[in-house]
Amino acid sequence: MDFAQLWAQFGEWLTEVPQSGLLLAALVAMLLGVAGSFVVRRLPVLGRLMRSGSTVALMAILTLVIIQLGRIDPRFDLAVPELGLPKQVVEGGETHVPLAGDGHYWVRATINGTPAAFLVDTGATITAVSTETAERAGLEPRAGGIPVRMQTANGSVAAELTSIDELRFGSVAARGLDAVIAPNIGPTNVLGMNLLSRLASWRVENGELVLVPHHPQPAIEASGR
Repeated sequence: MDFAQLWAQFGEWLTEVPQSGLLLAALVAMLLGVAGSFVVRRLPVLGRLMRSGSTVALMAILTLVIIQLGRIDPRFDLAVPELGLPKQVVEGGETHVPLAGDGHYWVRATINGTPAAFLVDTGATITAVSTETAERAGLEPRAGGIPVRMQTANGSVAAELTSIDELRFGSVAARGLDAVIAPNIGPTNVLGMNLLSRLASWRVENGELVLVPHHPQPAIEASGR
């Protein structure tokens, strides 16, 4: 088992850790530090040890919280890139996307030059971007367009049609791509079948999503925010 697989398993476990458990651990660590401040007057060595343990524990809990957010919310994707989050790789013109710790495939892309993370969803007919991403990328609702009804966790909502001049990730470039600006989906963007159908092929192989464009483009670096 390689490091990427171990990290993915760790990510799956981490996302299941209840926030109440982390909160309780943080409270215990803070109480340990307070107790150490009282003990240090009579037992300096023990008191300092308790305060040091409290500090280390709080730092560890904070790190776990940041990593947990990074696995769930793409806005935190840059928080811990050096700790082994899956990175898409271009090999022979193909873009390889490892399975993320949350059990989904994410691509780091740019929309009209603006970084954005996309969840790959083969069940989505059309690509969808959040209102936040649309604002950052300068996307505007299509004039005279008829709103599209979308089913979200918050119920059925009206989404405005738009056009993406250029969406890039790895070796893939899609120009003039139809999309919807979807409210009430939070910061998540969804890569739909209208983009995947433009590719020469795509497949899942050894736990990786492999995307093969008709005309591979030079690989670009995208932060995925």
